[in-house]
Amino acid sequence: MKALFKAERAPGFELTERPDPTCGPTDVIVRVLRTGICGTDLHIQRWDAWADSIVRAPLIPGHEFFGEVVEIGSGVRDVAVGDRVSGEGHIVCGTCRNCRAGRGHMCIRTISVGVQRDGAFAEYVAIPAGNVWVHHHHIDPDLGAIFDPFGNAVHTALSFPLVGEDVLVSGCGPIGLMAIAVARHAGARFVVGTDVSAARLDLARKMGANEVVDVAHQPISDAQRSLGMREGFDVGFEMSGAPAALQSMIENLNHGGRVAILGLPAQPFAIDWGKVVTHMLTLKGVYGREMYETWNAMGAMIQSSPALREAITSVITHRLPARDWEQGFAAAAAAGTGKIVLDWSEV
Repeated sequence: MKALFKAERAPGFELTERPDPTCGPTDVIVRVLRTGICGTDLHIQRWDAWADSIVRAPLIPGHEFFGEVVEIGSGVRDVAVGDRVSGEGHIVCGTCRNCRAGRGHMCIRTISVGVQRDGAFAEYVAIPAGNVWVHHHHIDPDLGAIFDPFGNAVHTALSFPLVGEDVLVSGCGPIGLMAIAVARHAGARFVVGTDVSAARLDLARKMGANEVVDVAHQPISDAQRSLGMREGFDVGFEMSGAPAALQSMIENLNHGGRVAILGLPAQPFAIDWGKVVTHMLTLKGVYGREMYETWNAMGAMIQSSPALREAITSVITHRLPARDWEQGFAAAAAAGTGKIVLDWSEV
């Protein structure tokens, strides 16, 4: 099969021939139709310090995908050949305390598809049947390919009740944009997006943000005044990983405000812990998706809300043949783009 391959622990990929994956008794083989390019994939391509510390190479990367099941193992019951599927990229042990308590997303032995085992930047991928998400209603393949990052957005956005709340979203990359749409769908009163990219702030308005703030040139308080807010934001989604973003969010929260933090900083940084304590703020780290409540919520929202389905799909700004993967990775690395999808029928 054709696949993007990292042959050694160094920068770069090559599109080359690799052996087809084999199907174990509890596995399925998926013919990949679409893949999304994630920030994790950019780290692996560049082979930075994070990648060097965690990635097992040689490796086929990629964990955001949509495809068709072409083979199932002898012990598989709930997935059938011909099913159209996405996949949960975190493979958990099932026996640690969190797994046994139904908190698989907190598993202490998680292995990630496309990071510690071969992934989906290929014509075929093998994953455990328990990680397969079967789409029981028609879904556009491009949208199916971004269910993984959509899950990040849903997990973050639904960390706290949103009905009637004022929400601040820092970082309007693809996941931040999707979180804006989810907050709007879930009943937030005002949603404000911040970034330093004019193109992404324009996308944030299209996703339903009431106001946007270019934090390189104006304070967040300007948006509060424009909206007539008498107190600070109730809920924050920190999606950027930028040290200044979290501190600015803390400064603009109401007493008792709650923050879900998905953005991963490159290094430790200081925040005003005195304000966290005296303003009684809640900071919650978010990683991946709740397995599988987030997937259920995603499927239900997409099925029941054409408006949300259209909004999430609109985050995809580039669709390219897989053979043009280098162009796709360049676009994903550029500021101002949305989600990039590769079509593996054109490899």
